Amino acid sequence: MAQAAELTIIDRPEQRFPLKLAPQIPQIRGLFHASAQNQWDPKTDIDWDLLDISKYSDEQLMGAREYWSRRAWAEYGAISESPALQIRFCQDRLEPDLQLYFTIRSQEESRHAEACYLMAEKLGGYIEEPFVNVYQSSVATHGVRKMALDPSLPLEATIAALVCGAEEIAFDVFKHLVDVATNPVAIQIVKSVMRDEVRHCAFGWAYMEHRIKDMTDAEIKVVEEAVIIMIRDVEMNGYHSAWLAPDNPASAQEVRADRLTYEAGLGATVEEEEIPIFVGTVQRIRQRMQPWGVELPIFTHPKIGDF
Repeated sequence: MAQAAELTIIDRPEQRFPLKLAPQIPQIRGLFHASAQNQWDPKTDIDWDLLDISKYSDEQLMGAREYWSRRAWAEYGAISESPALQIRFCQDRLEPDLQLYFTIRSQEESRHAEACYLMAEKLGGYIEEPFVNVYQSSVATHGVRKMALDPSLPLEATIAALVCGAEEIAFDVFKHLVDVATNPVAIQIVKSVMRDEVRHCAFGWAYMEHRIKDMTDAEIKVVEEAVIIMIRDVEMNGYHSAWLAPDNPASAQEVRADRLTYEAGLGATVEEEEIPIFVGTVQRIRQRMQPWGVELPIFTHPKIGDF
């Protein structure tokens, strides 16, 4: 007998009406209004005239092109997360605040991708994919779209893993980049992205605090496993930071690009600078989730040890 095709959220019949638009999670509705009031345009709100590439060597420019292109790849992935989550919000008939906020979140991720793409272009040209294909396993999608459309997986597991996990790590790195970058255009981009990311992180924690009290022990265990997978198998595989990827010629090339970009002050950071930030973020996530009943284990990485 042929096995039935696996069903997803989009295989369910729609139940769109009646529409409920009144605020139900005030903090998230507030984030929607804050995002709507703080729009920015990468083409006009970044002072690109300050980017004097004559100050940098060809090697530095090549490294920075690789770095900013890789940033754009991650942002392109983030753009595709939002529609999948929007479908889940609608099909599960969740609070309208979620749907409203994610309309703006989609725009913000698009801006981030455009800013990174433009930076790579102005440094000499955007690079469409890793030079060494094996590195694609580190920067490929982290599976959020599939998670969002899987009716057997609690939505809270997806939000906790993506936002309270991965986006929290990304935000702390961006905050660090403001301090270590010296190029004025790189600083403008990082600051602009960071202002959006702080709201992205706030969304995740606000939603989880709203939901956790009504979740069963079994559902919380699924949340725990999703966060562990995101940290251990995605972030620690080099999704946001090349130095965390397994040692091979592909990751070595990306790490070298990061160091060249960092030394030029064009926006990247390096292993020795980022290790304490990464460790501190994971420890903070662990502590903040403990009251929910989520127990993150001690992680181990060959370049960090146990943390």
